[in-house]
Amino acid sequence: MSKRLLISLVVSMLLALNVPSIAQETAPMDAAAAEAESRGEFRSLDEDVQDLKKQVLDLNRDLFLLEEELLFPANSQVAFFISMDVGEYFELDSVNLKIDGKEVANYLYTEREAGALVRGGVHRVHMANLKTGDHELIAVFTGTGPHVRDYRRGATVTFNKGIGAKYMELEITDRVKKQQPEFEIKEWE
Repeated sequence: MSKRLLISLVVSMLLALNVPSIAQETAPMDAAAAEAESRGEFRSLDEDVQDLKKQVLDLNRDLFLLEEELLFPANSQVAFFISMDVGEYFELDSVNLKIDGKEVANYLYTEREAGALVRGGVHRVHMANLKTGDHELIAVFTGTGPHVRDYRRGATVTFNKGIGAKYMELEITDRVKKQQPEFEIKEWE
């Protein structure tokens, strides 16, 4: 006789005798145990997912840093930042950067981004690799100037790119005496 046939025969005999089977007596306990085990497995699965998520985020961060190191090595890296001080006489719309006569960046600011700059924020507008030596930077700022007029102003600087990273700040400040904006380019030390 097969096992399946033997089991069905035993079960039918127990039902005929009206004797509660072992399976029936332990069924509620098995359901509760199965539910508890299911919750435990779900918690374990959730913990595994959270751990995997953390590992993916860590890996993404490491890959981003590695990409930055590969694309912009420290010995040839140069970065340009925009900042504003006060902003009563100039409302920034866009900035255009040229290095050695070649346009490298053109950024159009939203009202929210320009507001963040006025509140003290700093924006990295461009990052590049440059050879060591002298370079010319031309920055053209477009926006709304005094008396709500369109305003376009440029600033130029020649800088020496040595070995190591170089950081340049394009700062927009208010000149109260002249009631005009002033555009300065500074090298960070």
